Amino acid sequence: MDLDRIKGVLRTFAEVEARGVSPLYDHLATQAAEDDDVAGLLSAARDGEARATLLMATAHRLVQADPIHPLSRYYPSLGGFDGVDSETWPLFRSFLLERADKARALIASRYTQTNEVRRAALLYPAVARAAKEAGGKVSLLEVGCSAGLLLGLDRFGYRYQCDGGEQLTAGPAKAAVGLHCALDLAPGAVAPKLPKKLAVVARAGLDRAPVDVSDEDELAWLEACVWADQPDRIRLLRTAAAEQAKHRPPLITGDGVDDLAAAAATLPSETPLVVLTSHVLAYFGADKRAAFVDALAALAASRPVWWVSEEFYGAALEGVLPGRGDLVGDGLATLGVVRWDDGKPEAHALARTAPHGQRMTWLPV
Repeated sequence: MDLDRIKGVLRTFAEVEARGVSPLYDHLATQAAEDDDVAGLLSAARDGEARATLLMATAHRLVQADPIHPLSRYYPSLGGFDGVDSETWPLFRSFLLERADKARALIASRYTQTNEVRRAALLYPAVARAAKEAGGKVSLLEVGCSAGLLLGLDRFGYRYQCDGGEQLTAGPAKAAVGLHCALDLAPGAVAPKLPKKLAVVARAGLDRAPVDVSDEDELAWLEACVWADQPDRIRLLRTAAAEQAKHRPPLITGDGVDDLAAAAATLPSETPLVVLTSHVLAYFGADKRAAFVDALAALAASRPVWWVSEEFYGAALEGVLPGRGDLVGDGLATLGVVRWDDGKPEAHALARTAPHGQRMTWLPV
C-alpha cells in the first residue's frame, strides 16, 4: 500500500472508529495521518494488513516493554492518567521513530488480533436461539478465533440492563467472568428469552494465527491490541484468559474458508454445529466473503448448521439477507443468525450492536 493510502486509512480510523470512543487513538491516528515518517512504518505490513490498529498495537507493545518512558503517562493500560495534551504527539512520534526497526519488525510479523470478551454478551442470545432451534446440544466453531476466549461464552455470567431498570440475567450464577450489556428495544421488538445454561458439548477455534494465552508474550500482544485508554477491557481479557486456561479449547491454524470443513470435522458430527464470527469478515475481500457463505452452505448439506454473526451488515448478513438499508451506517454492527434449509439460507437480523459489546438494540423478529 502506498503512503497516501496508508495516511487515508489512518485518517478514516481516527474519524470513524476512534472519535468519541478513544481520545488517545483519535489524536494519535489524526497526527500520524499527516506524518510521512510515522505513517510510513505501516509500509512494512503484509498485504492487506496496513491498518491503523496495527500501528497502535505496535506502539502499545513497545510502551509495555518500556513502561518508565514518559509516554506511558498517556497510557491508562500502564497506569498513566494524563489526558491528551500538547506533549502527547511529540513524545509518541519520537518514541516510535527511535524504535523504528523494532516497530517495523512487529508490523511485518503480526496481525491485529482482538479478543473482545464483552462481545460474548452480544453473541449469547443468538447462540441460545440457535441451540433452541437445534434441540438443545450444540458444538461451537469460531472462525477468526484469535485466542478463542469467546468459545467460553457458556461459562460466563451475563446481566442485561434494560430500559426502565429491568435486568435480564443468564449464565452460571458464580461465573468467574461477568459481563454487563445495555439492552434496549427497537419499536415493536420483544426482549429475547435467555436460558440460564447452554449445552455446548464440544468447541474449537479456527484462525490463521491462533494466540496461545499461556504464552506471556502472546498474551502481551493480545493486550497490546486492546486500545490503551480502555484498561477495563484488558482486565477482562486477563480474567477470561485465566478462566480459559482451565478449559483450553482446540485452536486450529488455518484459513477461514479453505480449512473450514476440516475444522468442522473435528467436532462431533452427530451434534448440530453453530459457527461464530465476530468482526472477522471485514478482513475478507468481497469474493472471500461469498466463498465463506458457500462453504457454510456446503457444511449444511451434511449436518445442521447455524451461523451466528456479529459483524457489520455489509460484511456478513448482506450476502444472505439483502436489501436491509436500515442495518447500514451509524457505526453499529448487526447480530444475525442464519440456518440452511434444503440448501437455502434462512437469515434473521436480531439486533444492532456496539462494536465492543457494551450495548445492543433488539430488533423486531
